[in-house]
Amino acid sequence: MQPLGVDEPTAVGPYRLLGRLGSGGMGRVYLGRSAGGRTVAVKIVHPHFALDEEFRARFRREVDAARRVGGAWTAPVLDADPEAAVPWVATGYAAGPSLASAVTDGGPLPEHSVRVLGAGLAEALAAVHELGLVHRDVKPSNVLLTVDGPLLIDFGIARATDGTASLTSTGVSIGSPGYMAPEQILSKGVSAAADVFSLGAVLAYAATGTPPFPGDSSASLLYKVVHEEPELGPLSGELREVVEACLVKWAQERPAPVEVARRLAPQGAARLVAAGWLPGTLVEQVGRSAVELLNLEAVGEQPSGPVGFSSPSVG
Repeated sequence: MQPLGVDEPTAVGPYRLLGRLGSGGMGRVYLGRSAGGRTVAVKIVHPHFALDEEFRARFRREVDAARRVGGAWTAPVLDADPEAAVPWVATGYAAGPSLASAVTDGGPLPEHSVRVLGAGLAEALAAVHELGLVHRDVKPSNVLLTVDGPLLIDFGIARATDGTASLTSTGVSIGSPGYMAPEQILSKGVSAAADVFSLGAVLAYAATGTPPFPGDSSASLLYKVVHEEPELGPLSGELREVVEACLVKWAQERPAPVEVARRLAPQGAARLVAAGWLPGTLVEQVGRSAVELLNLEAVGEQPSGPVGFSSPSVG
């Protein structure tokens, strides 16, 4: 987490901001705390998107859709203000590194951890797909590793499968190179099967420490996803079989998330999580993060920065 800059707000809606967690193509994400002491992740869209009425309408629809997602392995949407000068959304925050940072710092996860990870994410996607939604950006940085299990986050570009306007019209890239399904890259229509492909790529990364479609440019990554077979290295056994099934080029041939979850954890991910699923080094890291979180103090009580956040929050 980074400290707030002098040009950044110290409060959004009812939440005091404690620091910046990261940024992406759609906006910045901050760690916030409510007056009652609940810690949240607050995502604020980039100001230039706020001036686009089409984007604002899509953001409103996506927030409404994300509010419906309530599975055990997803971060819940708690609050939002699509009508603010700069729209924002607040989700539940859990102490734990992203899969991307955990693998970068400590290398591949043990096979047992990867199986639990895959089962939890598959159950999360099953819940999302039952609502007629597609996440569209399942990748290592959108997966958190907590003691209580994996969490799938960032439904900012999820959309209803009945056809909303494409975010690409405002220049936002839908998905991440190397983790997008072939049909997603080729603009042939995105269904729930695209999330399954991304899940397979995420599990390959977690198990081997490298993406299944390595490359030094976006163009190279996209080409390999469409035309080449994944590089799975030492991955073996049933876990390899599951990953290969998810990474099939043809959407209709990929397994459903419920099948992936059943193969990886026949009795459910929750039972495996309860028995302990993370290696000791990660458990220690999560514990330290939780202690640091409790000790954080907000930098101020009043909003600051170039943009005022005065609109009331929703719901």
